[in-house]
Amino acid sequence: MSVFEHPEFDRHQQVVFGSDAASGLRAIIAIHDTTRGPALGGLRIYPYASEADALTDVLRLSRGMSYKSAMAGLPLGGGKAVIIADPHTEKTPAMLQAMGRLVESLAGHYITAEDSGSGEADMQIIAEETSHVSGLAQSGEDSGDPSPYTAWGVFCALKSAVRHGLGRSELEGLRVAVQGVGQVGAHLARHLHAAGAQLVLTDVNRQALARLAEELGAEAVAPEAIFDADVDLFAPCAMGAVLDEDIVERLKARVICGAANNQLATPEIADRLMARGILYTPDYVANAGGVMDIAGQRLDGHDHDAAMRRIESIGTTLDELFARAAREDSSPAQIADIMARERFGRG
Repeated sequence: MSVFEHPEFDRHQQVVFGSDAASGLRAIIAIHDTTRGPALGGLRIYPYASEADALTDVLRLSRGMSYKSAMAGLPLGGGKAVIIADPHTEKTPAMLQAMGRLVESLAGHYITAEDSGSGEADMQIIAEETSHVSGLAQSGEDSGDPSPYTAWGVFCALKSAVRHGLGRSELEGLRVAVQGVGQVGAHLARHLHAAGAQLVLTDVNRQALARLAEELGAEAVAPEAIFDADVDLFAPCAMGAVLDEDIVERLKARVICGAANNQLATPEIADRLMARGILYTPDYVANAGGVMDIAGQRLDGHDHDAAMRRIESIGTTLDELFARAAREDSSPAQIADIMARERFGRG
């Protein structure tokens, strides 16, 4: 199958395959749309089972970044990069330097940043070869990690979703299932705990799960059991495509709001959620806090308090989105796509 015939191809402007025999680099960069500005999107390093799986992921993720930047009101387009490698055993400085040269070859049309499998130290190495890198620590900062900002954005989104989906303004006593307690999921869980929510947590990393559950006095369950938890809200904060036909029928939660990208296994799942009376929060709206912070660094320097205030606008955007979805009797996912395409000229 060619790229143009791929089901996830959405008039992408550019798809670049890069390799470097010396370092073992096998990478794909997808630029979806640059109408609003250069394409910003993180670098995912993952041991994909095949090149086809990697292509599917990078096409979906890059499209999501266009929608995310548009809904966040940023002067940026959408892109993404993936490296086919195990980040724990195969990632090397030479591979990252080769990736930096690949990014540089795109002359600023794509800006990379950290993502799953890559971190700030990796971005520092990539920055040896290209200036088109974001998410690096600014002067006087310990870290350029965007995860606290992503988590804060999801928390703001969650409060809007609870108002519209459950008709309540307080989180005290709310039962929330958090799937995935990596950097973003753990930050989100702490915000929820501070607000008085009761937490059910899971993660494939049992040690990290046990530590956080003890810290927050939360219930820890096996990964497969999280979908059956008796909760008000389900927060997917792990890998994408978690919401499939089977999972949707099992959920007891009436609201979904999390940090994971591409949570819906297929677009039709949004309609099934709506039919079941479950309010779905479009992931690329909820998890835009990190990219909003990264964009702020590039555009006007970094001010932590200003960034947190700017990210709170995610809640206002969702208030508008949920109200429009209710008026038009449409799923929030469909309305989010319409609003985003209006903003980058594909309406």
